[in-house]
Amino acid sequence: MYYYALKMLIGDRAKYIGIIIGLTFASLLITQQSAIFAGVMSRTFSFLTDVALPDIWVVDPQVQYIDDIKPLQDTKVIRIRGVAGVAWAVPLYKGSLRARLDNGTFQTCITIGLDDETLIGGPPQMLSGSISDLRRNDGVIVDTVGAHGKLARSGPDGTRIPLKVGDTLELNDHRVFVVGICKITETFQANPVIYTTYSRATTFAPQERRLLSFVIAKAAAGEDPEVVCNRIREATGLMAYTPAKFKELTFYYYLKYTGMPINFLTAVALGFIVGITISGQTFYNFTLDNLRYFGTLKAMGTTNSTLLKMILLQALIVGAIGYGLGVGLASAWGALLSGRTQIAFYLPWQLLLITAAAVLIICLSAAALSIRKVMKLEPAVVFRS
Repeated sequence: MYYYALKMLIGDRAKYIGIIIGLTFASLLITQQSAIFAGVMSRTFSFLTDVALPDIWVVDPQVQYIDDIKPLQDTKVIRIRGVAGVAWAVPLYKGSLRARLDNGTFQTCITIGLDDETLIGGPPQMLSGSISDLRRNDGVIVDTVGAHGKLARSGPDGTRIPLKVGDTLELNDHRVFVVGICKITETFQANPVIYTTYSRATTFAPQERRLLSFVIAKAAAGEDPEVVCNRIREATGLMAYTPAKFKELTFYYYLKYTGMPINFLTAVALGFIVGITISGQTFYNFTLDNLRYFGTLKAMGTTNSTLLKMILLQALIVGAIGYGLGVGLASAWGALLSGRTQIAFYLPWQLLLITAAAVLIICLSAAALSIRKVMKLEPAVVFRS
């Protein structure tokens, strides 16, 4: 019977292809928009992802997310070093400074100031130069996206010439030398990222009483970072987070206070509705066209449960094909564009399960309409017609 179910399905080529196209489009749209949303949200805490060595981040109690910087006193570093269970603690500066380009325009840059002695918190991958080169006079490291994009120089013929090691920049009225080019996780703001030492960054920054953005620390061997975080809170009155907790705090802030979730959920819902509308209607019409065959099978003694399984098999076959094609196209699109453009695309396995569940619901909804029609079918009506 299942062989005949597949034969009926494939025999009507037009409707068979139409159902698959509808499911493919729904799967493609759901996967693509969900992956872009996941990619955009992962960029909100990309700085935390890149600074992998510390397992404790100490911030002002009023900080709501990673870019909500409320400066601390420099003496807090010494206090945190004295907390039991802290192996080491170093200062970290993060702020926005203006770079003046050779054509006279200004570009806002994210400036990271690393501890002068250890340089902890530096870029995860160097493409040219070395992190230790930051110890040179007025040395900075620029991320490759900024070096090839917003900080690139204008050539005589109007072409863009990427920054390279040895070039100079004017950063907040201070001349600096590019000593390295690095690769980092792209940021949410899409501004160039510049690394330098902590003392140099605080010299470049507008003078304020407090300039310390974070204290990053490492729990001693055998110590639970969560327990050490609690000790830091009790001893200093500051908030201390593990990287996972700080990422979670940032994620939920953007989820709650920005319009991104509703925008992407609307696109995902649109894909779901399109899938149900196109695939459901086409599958229902396919069942109507084959009612005489189902009626004949009923007259020959086929039970309702067998007919139910036949319709579910047809729905699941087209669902599996549409799901595979849609996810494959979305993955290919992401692989093609994410490395060449600024598009954020992140496709974890959880999103594949979400898409699979959505396609399954679409298929079962489409099959439910057809099952109802077949279950109520009287064989005699088919033969009379």
